[in-house]
Amino acid sequence: MPHSPYRLSGLGLSLLLASLGAQAAGLSSEHKAFGTTLDGSAVEQYVLRNSHGLQATVITYGAVLQSLKVPDKNGAFDDVVLGFDDVQGYQRGTAFFGATIGRYGNRLAGGAFELDGQRYQVPLNDGPNSLHGGAQGFDKRVWKARPIKRKDAVGVTLSYLSKDGEMGFPGNLQVEVTYSLNDNNELRIEYSASTDKPTVLNLTNHSYFNLAGAGNGDVLAQLATLHASHYTPVNAKLIPTGELAPVAGTPLDFRQPTAIGQHIKDDHPQLKFAEPKQGGFDFNWVLDAKGDVGQLAAEVRDPQSGRRLQLYTSEPGVQFYTSNFLDGTLKGKAGRTYSHWGAFTLETQHFPDSPNQPDFPSTRLNPGQVYSQDTVLKFSAD
Repeated sequence: MPHSPYRLSGLGLSLLLASLGAQAAGLSSEHKAFGTTLDGSAVEQYVLRNSHGLQATVITYGAVLQSLKVPDKNGAFDDVVLGFDDVQGYQRGTAFFGATIGRYGNRLAGGAFELDGQRYQVPLNDGPNSLHGGAQGFDKRVWKARPIKRKDAVGVTLSYLSKDGEMGFPGNLQVEVTYSLNDNNELRIEYSASTDKPTVLNLTNHSYFNLAGAGNGDVLAQLATLHASHYTPVNAKLIPTGELAPVAGTPLDFRQPTAIGQHIKDDHPQLKFAEPKQGGFDFNWVLDAKGDVGQLAAEVRDPQSGRRLQLYTSEPGVQFYTSNFLDGTLKGKAGRTYSHWGAFTLETQHFPDSPNQPDFPSTRLNPGQVYSQDTVLKFSAD
């Protein structure tokens, strides 16, 4: 009997049937209780699924991306974002795992800025600086949520009213973030906000990714490409100097696919500022796409699993951070330990300390204006 090109082994048939079953299931979402905060506030969990089995889970505490299950080259799924299995882990945590960051992502020098001649002070929570909106930023708030369904995606929109004076920022700020998942394995994160007083605003998502699976060692062998010819150098306090410096000839040149660990221990002052003991990356890259969400901004690939993450964004910069201060003692989901350099972040953003840097793109938001940002995370496997 001649061999048929359509004959499948038992395993191949099982994979095909599983694939057909998933495709038949289509896009879906569900929500359920996730627990309560220490003060008794209820926290919900929204689970988004597509036809290929990719699954994104969002919780209303911190508008956090709590889980993201993605297949590898063999079709095996693993959770690729670091985090916790309960609300209390996020409440106690200081690493901003998966969180929506605001009002101001990244650092403000001295925690201070001026608007129209008036000085505003944000509580210091990063040495001499404020970081990610202060100790009680958007990552420590319970957001309201509503499920959404579009023609080609399912998602959840989370909203929060940041009142005038919260963490020292002026204006009543109404903010929304929408997570949506489609059948192209794209997780889209859209932000919008409006204010009744002039304020500053810089929103981002602070997910820590390990494409080998969260808690599966470090990311040093994973290959990163950052389509950025320049970065914003920092001083010893991790505050930008105001310069836009070329990456050429420095360890920060990721214009071609480069193992994250290839230059992470180089003897370079910028790396020592980011992590004095061993070096590390924690810098803002100036993206060549210049806010064109249709252009690829960054890409990371794990050679072992074949998983690939491609980033598109309307923002001018991205903070690439290699979890320098994880020390191998923190336990996260499923009891897994998160090692030093055990993840990377791609925080799409305006530049750090922009309110104090007149040559940087403005982060001022006035009444009558609408803040908007669009970021897409696209997953595939070789």
